[in-house]
Amino acid sequence: MKQHTSFFRIALYSIFFAVVACNHQPEQEAATGKAPASAKKAGENANADSVDARTPVTVTTVSQEPLNDYIELNAVSAFLQKSYVKANANGYLQSADIYPGKYVEAGQSLFTLKTKEAQSIGNSIKLLDSSLQFSGLNRINANQHGYITQLNHQSGDYVQDGEQLAVISDRNSFVFLLDLPYELRPAVLNKRTVELTLPDGEKLTGTIGPAMPTVDSASQTQNIVIRVNIPHAIPENLIAKVRVLKTAHNSAQSLPGAALLTDETETAFWVMKMIDSATAVKVSVKKGIETPDRIEIISPLFSPSDRILLTGNYGLPDTAKVKIEEEPKP
Repeated sequence: MKQHTSFFRIALYSIFFAVVACNHQPEQEAATGKAPASAKKAGENANADSVDARTPVTVTTVSQEPLNDYIELNAVSAFLQKSYVKANANGYLQSADIYPGKYVEAGQSLFTLKTKEAQSIGNSIKLLDSSLQFSGLNRINANQHGYITQLNHQSGDYVQDGEQLAVISDRNSFVFLLDLPYELRPAVLNKRTVELTLPDGEKLTGTIGPAMPTVDSASQTQNIVIRVNIPHAIPENLIAKVRVLKTAHNSAQSLPGAALLTDETETAFWVMKMIDSATAVKVSVKKGIETPDRIEIISPLFSPSDRILLTGNYGLPDTAKVKIEEEPKP
């Protein structure tokens, strides 16, 4: 029994001294100014995190260069003048030597029409009196030159007097009708010529003509006549792109488009400007002309040496710690 009690006491004293030794070690380290190993490691990680918290960015500078603002509108090809070929009597069409798209000259014979009476009587009149030169055939000619854009009847059809047979579009009346929003009239009507681009890439120079006296009530667009010298036939209702110069600035302060930031409503604009080697601040700007790759900055005026964030600027606060990286070479 005594042996068990002694063993128990020895074990209890061992545990007590071990606990005292553990508690005494941190106090000794604190007294000597040494931090525990675990605290050292946590501090090193915190310092590393604070150093790496800077956002990697690239920078650019403003440039002075010409900037032009263009507007792109649609223009539809059309023939302003059309001639309607009509039957001059009741009868049957005997021949029709025309087809859609054919070019005809003024006075050219288009149809031969045999009257209903001649079709019914036949050669009976000649048998009664051979001196009568009665054929019952009427020729219908084109009254102007142009293209057959509509053909309503073919040979053998019965037509009535005044019925439409075909439509001739006058080649000299070929134009493009520009759909111009009314508020853009000053930008277009002050020009003499514009450039038209066809769907196949062909470019034509057009001369701006008169404006039509009506405006579409839904879109509030007005048709403007653009006359072109066509080297070949162009079909009607072809849509061409018209590029019109709206504003031109010979020397404008500009930045790449990626440098400009805006809010959700696109009413406020700003850039991030470097004020030292590691700090960028928010600078509100007023933008002007926009091109596919450049944006004009009207105010404020930046120095050529000012560094503006180009990438990595999205979502940065008003004042941000950043790390400038080398821009990748193309």
